[in-house]
Amino acid sequence: MNTKSITTRLSYLCSAGLFAVSVGAVAAEKTEIKEHTRLMDHGDGHLMDMDGGMIMGQNKDKLPGGCSRIAEDAEITVRAGHKYAKDFPGTMYGFSEHEWRFKPCTRLTVHFINEDNVRHQWMMHGLPKYLYDKGMFHLEVTGPGKISGTLILPKEDRTYLVHCDIAQHMEKGMKGELIVGKGSGTFPTIPGVTDAAIPDNYTPGPDGKVQPAVAPPTAGAEKPGDSTLKKPEQSATAPSGSWFTGSLVLGIVLGVFGTPIALRVGRERLSGMTGGDVLAMVGGFLGHMIDITLGLISRLMHSRGKKR
Repeated sequence: MNTKSITTRLSYLCSAGLFAVSVGAVAAEKTEIKEHTRLMDHGDGHLMDMDGGMIMGQNKDKLPGGCSRIAEDAEITVRAGHKYAKDFPGTMYGFSEHEWRFKPCTRLTVHFINEDNVRHQWMMHGLPKYLYDKGMFHLEVTGPGKISGTLILPKEDRTYLVHCDIAQHMEKGMKGELIVGKGSGTFPTIPGVTDAAIPDNYTPGPDGKVQPAVAPPTAGAEKPGDSTLKKPEQSATAPSGSWFTGSLVLGIVLGVFGTPIALRVGRERLSGMTGGDVLAMVGGFLGHMIDITLGLISRLMHSRGKKR
């Protein structure tokens, strides 16, 4: 065998090797998405299969309190994966979208597609517990796959947290919000939607070193050098014998004028609901009001801490 023949065979082998590598690379890029459709029904809107697909809280026909009919049918497709984090520095996972808006009483079908080789979820919190067990709607897929689930959105204007509940996935970027009607505010640190609660800062300090992040001061914490003695305005309290306060007057006014309105609205929204459904809804409403109150108190204390 002469030198020319050996060279020719080596060139053929190299070409074949390069072709095999290129074919393998193309095949690796094309991830097969398996659709989970054969799910076992475990009752109460809970469906799952043995391949890592799960739906919790599915509801296609039971109307929430106050919804006399379905306002409209809507569908969204949400993709999840590592590649959706590339536009948001400091994140590792992400959704293809991070905010959704719908009318109250909308019947919403969510098509959730996982493009990673790990488990991801699309979980919505804060739903009425009389209708959705644990107050949530939950889609889950392990590995590349697609799953679809349906729920009916409540009548109230509210903003709902959507996230992946796998450890650290939300903290690493897999977080969004679903707004019903006018919404009830917004959540911090939604990628591409709202600012971070504590923004990352990698700017070098005067000594050329990156300064560590400093959390906002805790309300009531004293600054270095502050006296341990309370200031006069801080120690002032209402007389112990005084019971006729501004809060009492406000409560009486709200009770007198707000009760007829609450009864009228309540009759409309509670129509067709069982006693258990009403108790569950009232409990969920009280929990929501407590959350709002605690949030307002926390913001007030935080703002007072900043002023000091």
